[in-house]
Amino acid sequence: MPPPRSDRVQADELGAETGDSSSRDEHIDLSPPADDAKAHPNSSEAVAGEESRRSEGGVSEFKVWNPHQAAKEVEVGDFYFKRKNYRAAESRYREALRYKDNDAIATFRLAVCLEKEALVDEAIQQYQSYLKILPYGPEASEAQKAITRLKAEDNGPR
Repeated sequence: MPPPRSDRVQADELGAETGDSSSRDEHIDLSPPADDAKAHPNSSEAVAGEESRRSEGGVSEFKVWNPHQAAKEVEVGDFYFKRKNYRAAESRYREALRYKDNDAIATFRLAVCLEKEALVDEAIQQYQSYLKILPYGPEASEAQKAITRLKAEDNGPR
């Protein structure tokens, strides 16, 4: 009997036998293979070393990576930026960079925000970061002009 098609299944053709569910819980053997100790002689020492580093306060956490959340943070940052709430926009762009470091859009928009807030040194740093990420990107010439302008303003007459 060929496998049933969902558009042609007749219940009486399947028979009275219940069969196995593809979603039933099965116990999976997670024990290491018999020759694991021979094939990987130092693996138990590596695991023990990692556990001791954790107990000694070593770094055992991972960075958050969520590009979708980063895009949403940029979107909300843009909302605040359009309403000239630069501090809120800055916060959202920084949050986007927490979820996806080296995000070119968030980096550039953070730089623009910092410039609007008159945080010149930090704005220059973010523009330079953008140029490291996308040296020939769509905002590269604007970033370069902003760096030149901010450096000239910073060194200007006082």
